[in-house]
Amino acid sequence: MEPTLIDKPLKIDTRPLWLIVVDRTARYQALAALVLVLFILSRLAPPAGLTPTGYHALILFGATIFLWVSGFLPIAVTALLAMVMLPLTGIMGAKQTYALFGNEAVFFILGAFILAAAMTGTGLSARLARAMLVRFGSTPRRLALTVFLLAAGLSFCMSEHAVAAMLFPVVAEITESLGLKAGKSSYARLLFMSIAWGCIIGGIATFLGGARAPLAVGMLRESTGLTFSFFEWTMAAATIVAPLLVVGYLLLVRFFPVDVANVDKGLHYLNRKRLETGKVGANELITALVMVMTVSGWMLFGERVGLANMAILAAAALFTFRVVSWQKIEEYVNWGIVIMYGGSIALASSLEKSGAALWLVNRGLAAFSPSRFAIIATISLVAILLTECISHAAVVAILMPIGLSLAKGTGMDPRVMTLAIALPAGLAYCLPMGTPATAIAYGSGYLKSRDIIVPGAVIMAISWLLFLGSAYLVWPMVGFRI
Repeated sequence: MEPTLIDKPLKIDTRPLWLIVVDRTARYQALAALVLVLFILSRLAPPAGLTPTGYHALILFGATIFLWVSGFLPIAVTALLAMVMLPLTGIMGAKQTYALFGNEAVFFILGAFILAAAMTGTGLSARLARAMLVRFGSTPRRLALTVFLLAAGLSFCMSEHAVAAMLFPVVAEITESLGLKAGKSSYARLLFMSIAWGCIIGGIATFLGGARAPLAVGMLRESTGLTFSFFEWTMAAATIVAPLLVVGYLLLVRFFPVDVANVDKGLHYLNRKRLETGKVGANELITALVMVMTVSGWMLFGERVGLANMAILAAAALFTFRVVSWQKIEEYVNWGIVIMYGGSIALASSLEKSGAALWLVNRGLAAFSPSRFAIIATISLVAILLTECISHAAVVAILMPIGLSLAKGTGMDPRVMTLAIALPAGLAYCLPMGTPATAIAYGSGYLKSRDIIVPGAVIMAISWLLFLGSAYLVWPMVGFRI
C-alpha cells in the first residue's frame, strides 16, 4: 500500500479543553450574558418619571442597539426579533405592532428596489455608463470627473450600493485596458475612489439613494403626522450635495494626482464593448420611460398621490410589459432592508408612544444642548460618526426616536431634526465597513486603508461643516427653520 501524501498536515490544538470550549462558544456566551442582563433589568423598578411600559421599551431599544452594533445577528433578524418582543413584553399590542409593517416607507423602498432592478437587469444603467464615459471622458481628468458625476447622478435614482456594484466592472475594464498596476497607479486609485465618493454624495440627494431617507420619513410620519414631498427633500439635500460635488472632486485630484498621459486605450475598449451590446432594446426603452415618468410624478404629484403608491404603480407597469420577472426581482431586492423597516418603525413608535424617548431626552442630550442649533450640531455629529461603524439605516432607527422627542421638547420643527439625522447618516467615507460603495472600491486591490481613511476624514469634516452651514443659512429660505 502506497503512503498517502498529506498536502496540509493536521494541526492539533494543544490548549486545555476548557480554553478551547470557551474560545469556540464565545458568541453564545455573549448572547447568554445579554439575556441574563435583560432579565435582571426587567425585574428592576423603572427610574423616576418613566412608566413601566416605557422602561421595558427602553430596555428592548438598548438590546436592539447592542445586537446591531455587535453583529451577533443579521440586522433584519434583529429588527424582526424586536418587533416580536413588543407584544410579548406588553409594550404594544400585536395588532398595533404588526400594522406598522404596512407603513408607506416599506412599500416605497420595495418599489424603488424593483425600479433599480429593472435598470440593472435590462442593461440600461451599464449602457448609460459606458456611453457617458466615452462621450465625456476624453482626457484623464475628464474621465475621472465623469466617473465621479456619473456615480453621483445614478445614485439620485437608484440605490448607491447598486450603482457602485454596476460601475465597478466598468472602471475595472478601464484600468485593465490602460495597464494600471495595483499599488503603483495613483490614477487607478482616483477612478475607484471617484465611484465611492460619487455614490456616497449622490446617495443623500433623493429618497432613492438608500434606505435612510424613506425610513426616517416613515418614522416622522408615524410620530408626528408630518412628511416630506420628493421635491422638498431634494431641495434641502441639494444645498449640501451641490457644494460637496465640487469640493469632493477637488480633494480627489489633490489626494490622487493624475499620473497617466492619456486614456485612449481605455476609451477604445469601452467603445468596443458599447458597440457589442447593439441597439437599445424595447425593454430598455420601456424602463427608461417608466423611470422618467415615475421621478416626474414624484416631484409633481408625490405629496397628493403618495410616493409609495406611485412606486408600486411603476413596478406594476414593468411587470405588465414583462420588462422584469419575479424571479429576477428576488435576486435584486434587498429583502433584509425591507424587513428591517417594519421592525425599526415599530420599535421607534413604541419609544414615542410609551414616553421613553421623551424621558431619555429630558435626562440626557437636552441637558448639554443650550440652543436648538447646538442640538442640531450634536445629533448630526453623532450620526455622521456612528454611520462609520454600523448600517446607515440602523443609525436612523437608533437616533430618530430620540431626535423627534428632542424636537418636540424644544419646539423645533421635527422635519429639520429628520434631515439632521438622515443626511449625515449617509456620509460615511472613512471605513470600508461604513458603506458598501467604499467596500467595493477597496475590494479592487488598488487601494490601501490609508488611501481611504485620510481623505475620508477630511471630506467627512467638510461635509459636516457644509451641513451646519446649510441648516443655519440656507434651509430657512426653503421653509426649514431651526
